Amino acid sequence: MADAPRITLLGTGTMGVGMAHAILRGGLPLTVWNRHVERARPLADDGATVAEDLAEAVREADVVVTMLFDADAVTAVMDEASGAMKDGAVWVQSSTVGRDGTAALARFAQEHGLTMVDAPMVGTKQPAEDGKLTVLASGPASAKGLVQPVFDAVGAKTVWLGDEPGPASAMKLVANSWVGVLTAGTAQGIQQARAFGLDPAQFLETVSGGAADSPYLQTKGKAILEERFDPQFGLDGLLKDLRLIRAATADAGVPTTLVDALVAAFEQASDEGHGREDIAAVTASFQPKAAAPAV
Repeated sequence: MADAPRITLLGTGTMGVGMAHAILRGGLPLTVWNRHVERARPLADDGATVAEDLAEAVREADVVVTMLFDADAVTAVMDEASGAMKDGAVWVQSSTVGRDGTAALARFAQEHGLTMVDAPMVGTKQPAEDGKLTVLASGPASAKGLVQPVFDAVGAKTVWLGDEPGPASAMKLVANSWVGVLTAGTAQGIQQARAFGLDPAQFLETVSGGAADSPYLQTKGKAILEERFDPQFGLDGLLKDLRLIRAATADAGVPTTLVDALVAAFEQASDEGHGREDIAAVTASFQPKAAAPAV
């Protein structure tokens, strides 16, 4: 691709690997880096340059994308990488770090003379692989031309929400809150059906095609029924996001009643050993308990 921007992706976890594949299919030159380099090396077979040194990874990049676990990880990596980035490079911050985390990273960018685009992704492992994520973006208009080819490679659509970092990360919290509601609600419905002596598959059939149906409900419902918990979206990752959502919701003066219940359900599943599984494993928190003996 003529004049294609050179991309460096920092972080090759579940989402990062999928995004890397989509970027490479889009014909963009890609360098990848991961703190544990063995997790990045398989991408060399797909055409990526695998960098072991962080400064070398970003030195020639036009766009540097961070897809890491939390704000602390992003800060640590960018503190090391920022000094090696060339003039005019744009930092695309795609990790889910919440409103406060995004504000802190925006201050970091300003202090280090970096142009930052706040760009979390809505979607899980398979949409990332397929280049079908929804990109939420907010950042300076001057950066749009450089970053849009990356967004077009990884996403089915881009929703621009503002010209400063912040609104995109705020919308990501709203979206992930809804993901938590749908997943936990689906798990509860299946476990209720079982407890009532019903075939839980008929719960999915009952709502199928109706106003209450959704593709996500059917996908997570089938995963629960088949006990397929290979992580498309890791449970501990959503739990981290739900804690960010609760804090931001409270700060905004909105009651946290529902978010509190979600945090409790996902915390219980994590405590029971399901943290590295898919978020559908929250079904463990809705397992029927033995009835209390009659007095």
